[in-house]
Amino acid sequence: MSISVKKGEALGLVGQSGSGKTTLARAVVKLVKPQSGSLLFNGKEVFDQKGDAAKAYRRQVQMIFQDPYESLNPRATVESAIEEPLIIHKLTGSSSSRKERTLNLIRMVGLNPEAVSGKHPHELSGGERQRTSIARALAVSPELLLADEPVSMLDVSIRIGVIDLLKELKRKLDLTVIFITHDLGVARYFCDRIAVMYKGKLIEVAETEELLRHPQDPYTKQLLEAVPDPAKSAKEKYSSIQKG
Repeated sequence: MSISVKKGEALGLVGQSGSGKTTLARAVVKLVKPQSGSLLFNGKEVFDQKGDAAKAYRRQVQMIFQDPYESLNPRATVESAIEEPLIIHKLTGSSSSRKERTLNLIRMVGLNPEAVSGKHPHELSGGERQRTSIARALAVSPELLLADEPVSMLDVSIRIGVIDLLKELKRKLDLTVIFITHDLGVARYFCDRIAVMYKGKLIEVAETEELLRHPQDPYTKQLLEAVPDPAKSAKEKYSSIQKG
């Protein structure tokens, strides 16, 4: 597959489970190394980078994982989890400035520092854990953010709040985002373009509304047909009641 992401855009990566979405994201953040191919970031080959250059890239590209419980250290408090990247990348000069930066990040993602700073992951709700993961990813001021189905494991009632938070942070911080999801409704709400994957291959890329209104590939059409239509479902239910 070959794909490019424009600075400042939100690119949706959709497809069924096992299509390769998460593997692609892990390759971008260098958690896995592909056997062939290249990855360019701001025109520079990423897989050739070593030492300080590789460390700088890891700061510029961050990832929000699907499971906010497994991706957080169970022994670390909210404050220490967010503070750790600042220490690793030496982004603050003193402990007081680091603490201030950490507390501001907690507020930025809609949490109350007084209520959550000293808590561990098991003491948080799913939404609070994912907001903590978002704050940790943003701590190092990345340019590119990969969100791997960031709301799929959250209660339906709080999903829209987290999506709106990401949307606002993208605008406020001028982030470039690769948003992985199997939900075309979420992709439509968040993304400027959508790329469709099937069995490890990229089969279609288009502006969001263009792809949803005029899909070209048969698999994309199947994905759209699988999206629930509340109006149609209600009509079919009413029809079955009448027949009964």
